[in-house]
Amino acid sequence: MRKPPVPENEANRLRDLERHAVLDTAPEADFDRITRIASKVVGTPIALVSLVDERRQWFKSRVGLDATETPREVAFCAHAIAGTETFVVGDALSDERFEDNPLVTGDPNVRFYAGALLTSSNGNNLGTLCVIDREPRTLTEDQRQILEDLAHLVVRELELRKAASMDHLTGAANRRMFLETAQGEFVRARRYGRNLSAIIYDLDHFKLVNDKHGHISGDEALKVFAGVCQDQIREQDYFGRLGGEEFGLLLVETAGEQALTVVNRMLRELSAVSIRAEDRTFSITASAGVASLRDQDETLGDLMIRADKALYDAKEKGRNQAALDS
Repeated sequence: MRKPPVPENEANRLRDLERHAVLDTAPEADFDRITRIASKVVGTPIALVSLVDERRQWFKSRVGLDATETPREVAFCAHAIAGTETFVVGDALSDERFEDNPLVTGDPNVRFYAGALLTSSNGNNLGTLCVIDREPRTLTEDQRQILEDLAHLVVRELELRKAASMDHLTGAANRRMFLETAQGEFVRARRYGRNLSAIIYDLDHFKLVNDKHGHISGDEALKVFAGVCQDQIREQDYFGRLGGEEFGLLLVETAGEQALTVVNRMLRELSAVSIRAEDRTFSITASAGVASLRDQDETLGDLMIRADKALYDAKEKGRNQAALDS
């Protein structure tokens, strides 16, 4: 049995999958309809929406199969996500990659497999919409096209659910999604001994902005701030609105001094932006607290509390600046 290759973008792919917040969720009718159609169209007894995480393939939807997941190392879908097009195995027993795979030699006795990629809007292959038969067969071009069209529908459903976790005004993650994602990054950083920095921002004197320029201009200020921050971060970093004028940022694999440099650059960019309010313009500033992961941090809360303390220090020093937790 040949183990599946690891995609070159694996770290970002796993983060993207995690940030869709779909793993280990309950079955949903919208996905089940798609797998039933896929099974009928191709004429296979099994159809799955399969998502591949670090150690397994997990089935968001399944037809004709009792299992809810399998190890990644035996998953046909783990081979599929390393490619760029629909992955087809006509007869697994005649394919040296799979002839002694336990999913072929034992239950569910896979002989035919076709998996259309579930590619996110960020370009990451999260898994497949796959169909499986216990007999060798071929996939016609019409069936391939329909399977790929249905895969696009699966991705649309996933993206819609992801969008529901966003703050609609600023495009940042909402508080719940930010903290859930932060927890995942915290656990990953602790497990692998990697750097992680958390930043908490607060727009300076935001109540005065609303009082002087109106709430519409206040909303525009929030959008401008979010835009400046999101323009400055990498794909693997994560930005969210914690509430009101308070925002959070995770800088993955970034130590404290590096994070402070990034944040100071953001604050300089922010202060140079003019925001229009009817017949005049105004500018805004923000304060930020930066904390990097320490060995003694047992929970995400430990890290966030230190970032919040650093934010308080920045405000005490006059605002419009960032402070690093010492």
